[in-house]
Amino acid sequence: MLESKDVVVVPESTQSLPLFPFFCAPSLSLLLLLLSYAETNRVHTSTLTKPSLIHPTAAVHPDAVIGQGVSIGPFCSVGSSAKLGNGCRLYPGSHVSGSTELGDNCTLMTGAVVGDDYPGRTVIGSNNSIGYHAVIGVKPQDLKYKQEDECFLEVGDNNDIREHTSIHRSSKSTDRTVIGNGNLIMGSCHIAHDCKIGNNNIFANNTLLAGHVEVEDNVHTAGATVVHQFCHIGSYSFLGGGSVVTQDVPTYVMVAGERAELRGLNLVGLTRCGFSSAEIRNLRTAYRNLFMRVDANAGSLEERIAEVELHEELGHVPAVRAMLQSIRNSFAENRRGICKIRHWNAS
Repeated sequence: MLESKDVVVVPESTQSLPLFPFFCAPSLSLLLLLLSYAETNRVHTSTLTKPSLIHPTAAVHPDAVIGQGVSIGPFCSVGSSAKLGNGCRLYPGSHVSGSTELGDNCTLMTGAVVGDDYPGRTVIGSNNSIGYHAVIGVKPQDLKYKQEDECFLEVGDNNDIREHTSIHRSSKSTDRTVIGNGNLIMGSCHIAHDCKIGNNNIFANNTLLAGHVEVEDNVHTAGATVVHQFCHIGSYSFLGGGSVVTQDVPTYVMVAGERAELRGLNLVGLTRCGFSSAEIRNLRTAYRNLFMRVDANAGSLEERIAEVELHEELGHVPAVRAMLQSIRNSFAENRRGICKIRHWNAS
């Protein structure tokens, strides 16, 4: 995919033409003009099926690997160790540096920065969009990090990373910052070093994840959510706007508030994700037994978990068991426990 180094440099006489519309549908005569210009300037163009087109003001290192059909706009830069997959588009003023690889059909909007020249590597999958002035794959904001250490970022496929978002590499060579597939990361979000993000999550504007946070799949945060370092966010959970999450969020639940509290199940999210009415009914019963008991014999949380596990009906429901296991895991060694439980009374 990345072996082709065929490029066409746009002649100075065409600089006044709109860049990307011009790239998309050049006339035959204009294409011949470009190919003639490239041959005169000794640009390799042996594969003519889908040449890459580079604006003359762009700084593309001759050692960079450029796939077919790549469009590189004015005032962009591509470093010597960079690899751009087929069909990538770099809008004006975007930059790819360091040991960085972009998969096929990635788009960098104006001002986007991907990678840096520090030791390590940034790998971006296919079909990702990186928004205006986003900064992806730079060194971590961790005082323990030493500049001679390698640091890494791996991003999957089909992610929409919006404007002014920052995603940092790992803080040490033995770890990775990882982003999965199909995530929507809205404007001005921050994902710090060593975070692990799953698939199909939605982070609303100004969601801030500190270092080593783990987010599973199908999680939705509302705006201005803050997550403390080393927290775990379970699948299908919802974090309310302005929440400050300092402990783990179990699978399927909803939290909100300054020092976020459990506020019930994420019923809207579960319904939208295709959970059946029977599954949701069983989860609601289990949640009430775990967190809404008001009788004097309710026992400790551990005792209530065990009681639900042994329930003749609830104990055999996979979704219920997943929620119970998520809660248990949060009390393992080096974990932070779950968010505060709202206290209920009988009145």
